[in-house]
Amino acid sequence: MPRFAANLSMMYQELDFLERFGAAAADGFKAVEFLFPYAYPAQQIRDALDAAGLQQVLFNAPPGDWASGERGIASLPGRESEFKESIALAIDYAKILGNRHIHVMAGLLRPDQDAEKHRAVYLRNLAYAALLASRAEMTILIEPINHRDMPGYFLNYQHDAHQICEELGNTSLQVQFDIYHCQIMEGDIATKLKRDLSRPTGGVGHIQIAGVPNRHEPSDGEVNYPYLFTLLDELGYAGWVGCEYRPKAGTSAGLGWLKPYL
Repeated sequence: MPRFAANLSMMYQELDFLERFGAAAADGFKAVEFLFPYAYPAQQIRDALDAAGLQQVLFNAPPGDWASGERGIASLPGRESEFKESIALAIDYAKILGNRHIHVMAGLLRPDQDAEKHRAVYLRNLAYAALLASRAEMTILIEPINHRDMPGYFLNYQHDAHQICEELGNTSLQVQFDIYHCQIMEGDIATKLKRDLSRPTGGVGHIQIAGVPNRHEPSDGEVNYPYLFTLLDELGYAGWVGCEYRPKAGTSAGLGWLKPYL
């Protein structure tokens, strides 16, 4: 049976951030993920995790200037020093929070920019990040994101993400398979899960879900999630499934889909 982690950046927004941990635990979650922890001291978040009896499974490395529209810096030429600092900070937080996975966002590419130059920077930065992560016994994740929600995002397709992992050949670099993004960009989810979960290099380190097309509960929309959850069991996926969706109304009221899996 899949193990589900509440995404506290999207879920429980009716509560202050530090109150969301207890609410998630009360609803039966055993683990959480979120976008960024850096607005809070790491120990304060650790205390919230411990008080709620929760496991931290994932967060993102610093993405650059998020408020100004940046969505990662890993592929941006000229930002290499900042990127190295961001990875060091993320690993420091992960050591306290306890998660072994850190998602690194690639950044945006304008039509007038050189994609090959950005790709070269991206690979060098990922090689550096994976090396640091391996020393800390952690894993860097890269995630293809759909261009409807995030126009211009550098990485959009599962195959491209796995090709990068294979090129770098570091087992501390894997792919974050977000079913919502993949369905929008390319579909054929079951076939891709069968293909990518068995890859000898890279592989899938984390899975996320949301209803398509509106990013509400996984029970809402065109994707047959009960079928995919059964498939994940058949394929032997032992990682976490992050619930990165926006509840239609109150978070707890929309968790009927989860009850059979608790």
